[in-house]
Amino acid sequence: MRFAFLLSALFALSACGLQPMYAGGGSGAVAQGLAGVDVPAIEGRAGWLVRNALNDRLGAAGTAQPRYRLDVRLDDELEGLGVLRDDTIARERRTLRARYQLVDVASGEILLDATAGSDAGIDVVSSEYATIAAEQTALENLARDVADRIVTRVALALRPNQ
Repeated sequence: MRFAFLLSALFALSACGLQPMYAGGGSGAVAQGLAGVDVPAIEGRAGWLVRNALNDRLGAAGTAQPRYRLDVRLDDELEGLGVLRDDTIARERRTLRARYQLVDVASGEILLDATAGSDAGIDVVSSEYATIAAEQTALENLARDVADRIVTRVALALRPNQ
């Protein structure tokens, strides 16, 4: 009885149409497509961090002749949230938003036009150095998170048989 149930479950699962996105490993269609994405320089410190994170993730399958260009514009915002009685800020929120376009280099066609973003809360403490360090760490983490989100969407766009 159990065997029959497991066998029917396997058949049902195989018929659902799910396919692994990274089938074929580094030589698969998605990995090769990601390796062919060029990321031009992005303005500012946040841009430098996001570009490096993108290049790390896109180049995991090696390098290929650039077939695509990923244009990214960032909006990095730091705002005070919690205000104490003496008008000092107790909490900050750092937000990093990206608007990006995946462009086919040969035709100039925009294959993907999307946004990604993330935010982090920061405690403002009495040590100014600790607060600045927390703000920088938050930016580094946000850059990695935004890059992960962008690469996932680009990989979905480059999938064969979408």
